[in-house]
Amino acid sequence: MTADDAPEAVVFADEMGGLPMEAWLVALASLPAVGPARLRALLAIDGPAEVWAGLQGSPSPELVQVAGKQELYEQWRRTATVLDVARLWSQHREQGIGVAALGAPGYLSALSNDLDPPAVVFHQGDPEVVRGPRVAIVGTRRCTRYGSDLAFELGRDLASAGVGVVSGLALGIDAAAHAGALEARGAPPIAVVGNGMDRVYPERNRSLWRAVADQGVLLGEAPLGAPPERWRFPARNRIIAALADVLVVVESHASGGAMHTVAEAAARDRAVLAVPGPVRSSASDGCFELLADGCAPCRDADDVLLALGMSGAEAKPRDPRTSPGIVGQQVLDALGWQPADAEQIRARSGLDMPEVAGAVEGLRAAGWVAVSGRWIERVGAPR
Repeated sequence: MTADDAPEAVVFADEMGGLPMEAWLVALASLPAVGPARLRALLAIDGPAEVWAGLQGSPSPELVQVAGKQELYEQWRRTATVLDVARLWSQHREQGIGVAALGAPGYLSALSNDLDPPAVVFHQGDPEVVRGPRVAIVGTRRCTRYGSDLAFELGRDLASAGVGVVSGLALGIDAAAHAGALEARGAPPIAVVGNGMDRVYPERNRSLWRAVADQGVLLGEAPLGAPPERWRFPARNRIIAALADVLVVVESHASGGAMHTVAEAAARDRAVLAVPGPVRSSASDGCFELLADGCAPCRDADDVLLALGMSGAEAKPRDPRTSPGIVGQQVLDALGWQPADAEQIRARSGLDMPEVAGAVEGLRAAGWVAVSGRWIERVGAPR
C-alpha cells in the first residue's frame, strides 16, 4: 500500500511485527490465572507488547510481584515462549470474536466509566445492541418452575417493550430470561459469559448460546480457550450489573451467586427489584431478604418499566450518525470489530484501494470508524 492508494493516516507502519496493541492484550489475558485484577496490574507496568516482551526477557521482580507466586510467574514465562500471538489473534478474527481495549473507539460506552471496567472486552454478535434501556434478570440455577416461568415472561415482555435483557446464560433463571427475550424478537438479548466464547458453558445451553450470538451479542473478558473456572463468574457478575439500568432477582437462595450481582448493582447505584415467591420455597429466601431490606417488588414487566421510567413500548434509540452508504457498509462489514489496515479491508471486501481509502475517510468523518496510525477500528453507536 502506498500514499497514493490511501490517506496518510492509514499507512503508518506499526512497530510490533504487524500486530495491533489488542493482539498483545489478548495474549496477556490468555496467561494462566490472569483475571481482571492481574491484567490491570500487568498493564500498570507498561504497554501490552512491552509486558509480553518482558516475560520473554530477564527475570522481573515487578512481574513476579503481580503473579504473587514464583511458580505462576514461571508458568507465564513458559507460555510467553511458546504462544504464537499472531495465530491467537488470527483465531479470534476467524471465529468472529471482536476485541475492544478500554479507551479504544470500539469499547462499549456502557462500561467505559464503570467502577471496574474490563481492560478488554470480547464480543460475538453485534455490540451495537448495547444501547437504550437495559434490565438484568438473574437468579439461581436451581430454580423452580414458578421462577423459570416468571423469568421467561419477564424476558419476553421486556424485550417486546424495547428493553434489552442482560443475563449470564447460566442454567435456570438466566436461560429462561434469555429464551423469553428471544421469543419476543424485540430488543436483542445481551449475554455476559465467564469463559472463552469457544467453550460453551453449560453445554446444555449450546443452542441458546448460538441464538443469542445470532440475534444479539455475547460479551466477556476471557479470550478463546479460557475454561469456565469458578473464579471467573463473580468477576462476570460485575459486568452484568454495570450494563443494567435495573436489576431483577427472580429467585435466589440466601447465599446464591445472584446476591453477588446484587452487591455489584448496589455499588453502582442501580435499582434492584425482587420477585416475591412462595414463603416456603428456599429458592426465594434471597428475594425475601431483599424485600425486607427495602427493595421494590417485581410482579411483572410493568413494575420493571416503572423503575426504568417507561410506561410502555419505546422505540430503540435511532443511531444519529449518517448512513454509511453502500460502499461504506461494505467496508464496515469487511472491517468487523477488530482493528484492520486498509490492505486487509481491500482484500476482504474486493474493493479497489481508492474506494477503500475514500470510504474510510467518509466513515471517519461520520463517526463510524477511528484511525490510529495504520489501524482502522470500528466505533460503536452512541449510547
